[in-house]
Amino acid sequence: MTTNPASPLPTDRGALLQKLQSTTECDVLVVGGGATGLGVALDAASRGHKVVLLEAHDFAKGTSSRATKLVHGGVRYLAQGNISLVYEALHERSTLLRNAPHLAQPLPFVVPVYRRWDQLFYGAGLALYDLLAGKAGLGRTRLLSKAQTLLAIPGVKQQGLCGGVQYWDGQFDDARLALALARTAAREGALALNYCRVDSLEYEAGRVSGVRWVDALGGASGAIRARCVINATGVWVDALRTPDGAHGNRATEPLVTPSQGVHLVVDRGFLLGDKALMVPKTSDGRVLFAVPWLGKVILGTTDTQRSNMPLEPQAFEEEIDFILRESANYLQRRPLRSDVRSVWVGLRPLVKPQSSGYGGTKSISREHTVDVSQTGLVTVTGGKWTTYRAMAEDVLAKCASAGLLSDCGAGRTAQLPLVGAQMGGRLTQEQGLHIYGSERISVDALPGGDTYLVDGLTEAMVRFAVRYEYARTVEDVLARRSRLLFLDARKAMQVAESVAAILRSEGVADPFLQEFNELAKGYGFFQESC
Repeated sequence: MTTNPASPLPTDRGALLQKLQSTTECDVLVVGGGATGLGVALDAASRGHKVVLLEAHDFAKGTSSRATKLVHGGVRYLAQGNISLVYEALHERSTLLRNAPHLAQPLPFVVPVYRRWDQLFYGAGLALYDLLAGKAGLGRTRLLSKAQTLLAIPGVKQQGLCGGVQYWDGQFDDARLALALARTAAREGALALNYCRVDSLEYEAGRVSGVRWVDALGGASGAIRARCVINATGVWVDALRTPDGAHGNRATEPLVTPSQGVHLVVDRGFLLGDKALMVPKTSDGRVLFAVPWLGKVILGTTDTQRSNMPLEPQAFEEEIDFILRESANYLQRRPLRSDVRSVWVGLRPLVKPQSSGYGGTKSISREHTVDVSQTGLVTVTGGKWTTYRAMAEDVLAKCASAGLLSDCGAGRTAQLPLVGAQMGGRLTQEQGLHIYGSERISVDALPGGDTYLVDGLTEAMVRFAVRYEYARTVEDVLARRSRLLFLDARKAMQVAESVAAILRSEGVADPFLQEFNELAKGYGFFQESC
């Protein structure tokens, strides 16, 4: 399906629901609207399959909007000896940067070293990183003197500094990329709908034959037959796998061991310049980043095992203390709790190891797995944002080999630019919050035009988010269409009522303003308690 890239497809919820209600069958039914599910939907639709994707909440509501914003091969995985994962991720990194240049760009990283031999050690390891990237490399690793390191990452702790190592990786806007995937899948013919949960699986002759769905906002319901049902619900895949196993009269062991990663956002004054800081080994053996992003700096991340999987996980006190303490070891200006503008937590869907004798979640591989049950339910979990496209290809290959789908040949997504890619160029902070610019929509066509709300967010952007980007709530706009909640929770709360008023004027009956304000307190609770 081809459309004029300058003419975005409308996302009127009434029309989408009507289309869903009239759809009785499809080739591929994807459950889950995060990076993996959206990648599968796009790949399948681009091959000519009839695709429906249903997401119980908003696209990228869970893990897929809470990454460290890095498109990377994984320096830590290289240290673990997982060469195949690093190689795949480095080459997928190049593909993502090419297909979404408006949302992902190369970013230089600097490792500050305080012992001379560390510079040689890390330099050698990162030279191997370059070698694995080959022609997909973004720039050569080089050793920096102390003076060069101070110029590269102003704000780094100077006491004892010997020099540094600079290497290249990528950075992206995860939630905006997820939206681009949803809109590109729709452009290719898929029907994607958020706030529409799958209530149960349907079976015929002991095989999965479709799903029953419920509109979470209006209460409408229905059923769809599908040749192939794909469970791509990330850390929550076992919620579908367990009843499916019971239907097949077999016990289903949990597939996921969840861990959580915490990120703190502080002002750019803590790390000036346009390069990121990377600490290859903290006191707990993890990598720590200080990454410039949309006018702020992200500090993180942790890797803490959890026994439960809440939709809105909260940071543990010890995780906050850990990030602040470790950051203070490398930043000239020590960050305090009162400096934190936003704190957010993402759950990682780590594939459970077969052996119980492992060294914590940080030692679990980030490779994905695809499981086809006895009833034909296809489950995919694990992996990472950078490799979402390769994961989708693997899922469809497994579906074809299991006889659930016809083989439609090689995938097209390696050379398929995402919606908005024609804009190109590196984003400034304001462009990072732009909504309508890449579609060449005149602000004069949207009520409110350039009426300014806060930090580059305008009334026109909010209206565009409703009309063309599936936004239905204040949270959708301030957390994922713009990233204000992730950048500064207090500012997000200040503008929430204005955003709610615009949503109501666009026909949204309930923009969930009160719920957003409660949510935002969790992202910015340091500002209230300090």
